[in-house]
Amino acid sequence: MTRNITLTALACLIVAACGTPQEQCISRNTREYRTVSSLLAEVEGNLARGYAWAERPVTRLGVGHCRDFVRSKDGRVVPTYRTCFRDVTEIERYRVPIDPAAETRKRDNLAARAASLSAGAQSAVRACRAAYPERQ
Repeated sequence: MTRNITLTALACLIVAACGTPQEQCISRNTREYRTVSSLLAEVEGNLARGYAWAERPVTRLGVGHCRDFVRSKDGRVVPTYRTCFRDVTEIERYRVPIDPAAETRKRDNLAARAASLSAGAQSAVRACRAAYPERQ
């Protein structure tokens, strides 16, 4: 049990340590700018299409394989497989109507916010590259 916890913690540390120190610094210091830019791209896509996308979980009945355990004649427990019905949950995308005037205001506000964050993000990238130069 302790061994499994140790291995899991080690795996989490390895994944968390991915990326060079420079990449981690840039990611940490430009997070808000990247978020605003992503939202701006989504709003511009909505305006270009004329609708937005939303997602919802949908549960349907599907056919699958179920495993049962039975006791054989000699007393051993043996798995058997049979076809059965199961609930299958899928994520469904659907169109949502948008208000073009509201989306345009949202786009303008996000564009202004991205422009104001751009200078800070660029200086943060320069500072991270100076603080953590990468060797090639």
